[in-house]
Amino acid sequence: MKILLATNNAHKAEEFRRMFEKNGLGAELITIKGSGFDGEIDENADTFEGNAYIKARALCEYSGHITIADDSGLCVDALGGAPGVYSSRFAGEPCDDAANNAKLLRELENVPDEKRTARFVCVICAVRPDGKALYLRGETEGTIIRAPRGAGRFGYDPLFYYPPAGKTFAEMEGAEKDAVSHRGKAIGLLAGETDFFRARTAADK
Repeated sequence: MKILLATNNAHKAEEFRRMFEKNGLGAELITIKGSGFDGEIDENADTFEGNAYIKARALCEYSGHITIADDSGLCVDALGGAPGVYSSRFAGEPCDDAANNAKLLRELENVPDEKRTARFVCVICAVRPDGKALYLRGETEGTIIRAPRGAGRFGYDPLFYYPPAGKTFAEMEGAEKDAVSHRGKAIGLLAGETDFFRARTAADK
């Protein structure tokens, strides 16, 4: 079975592959680039669910394969939930992790440590060729520290401190992060939806 991941982000694709293997969901995962799609998808929704569906539906219609898309972001309480769905382009276009992190630190410069609470959110939408859609949501609570820590991962990981582990996401190994991350939780839920994946068209086989 081929499943299209609506991403060209190598870090994100690797997270999906690791979690699918861990949960025993046998499938060949292909990215947008691997599908041959070279168009533009306008992610213009104001919710994680809406953006995930836009991507999944468009690429499912293009490829004929079950398609999985996620929209993820960081929601900071002191910023009223921002950057939220605008996390990847918080500092403007083009998307730049370092610029986004720098802007986040500036916005929180005068916020005391006890009020720097935040959560990572991941919403996955899977769409089948028959039009049926499935939504799953994972969240992980943490705090935003005052300087980056850790060389691993991507996005806001160097600033997102996870208290139970005493580490930022960027200080964790892949499997360690998968066990507690927002995306790991959502993928774990997805991998349990075996009935959804049984309904396949000939193109998926």
